[in-house]
Amino acid sequence: MKTDPEIQGLITYRLEQSEDCLRAAKLMLEKSLFRDSVNRSYYAMFYVVLALLCLKGEKASKHAHVISLFDQIYVKEGIFDKDLSAWFHEAFDLRQRADYREMVNITSQRAEEIFTMAERFVENARIYLQLELERT
Repeated sequence: MKTDPEIQGLITYRLEQSEDCLRAAKLMLEKSLFRDSVNRSYYAMFYVVLALLCLKGEKASKHAHVISLFDQIYVKEGIFDKDLSAWFHEAFDLRQRADYREMVNITSQRAEEIFTMAERFVENARIYLQLELERT
């Protein structure tokens, strides 16, 4: 499979967005901004999944659709472990509650757990993307 240079550029861009979000999540953890850290941790996962979807020629704008496509294309087919899907869903759910509901308290421990999940998620996806792009 040959990857179009425009697609490769978009994948690189999405990876940069993901890495930026991870750095921001870490900084926010250090500043005890736990709600914001969870938000950025989730978006690190979201952007790397957008990169994965680019590789397969898929596009989606709604978060639920992005998550669904990840599950259908990458988890159901056995490319990524079900744990990664669970982490993605968990981060999405917590981010939704923290961003849109009132009186949601996120502990430092919970924010650190989500950040660690995001780091591992992004690393797995990044390695997969690199291997796939090298094959093209």
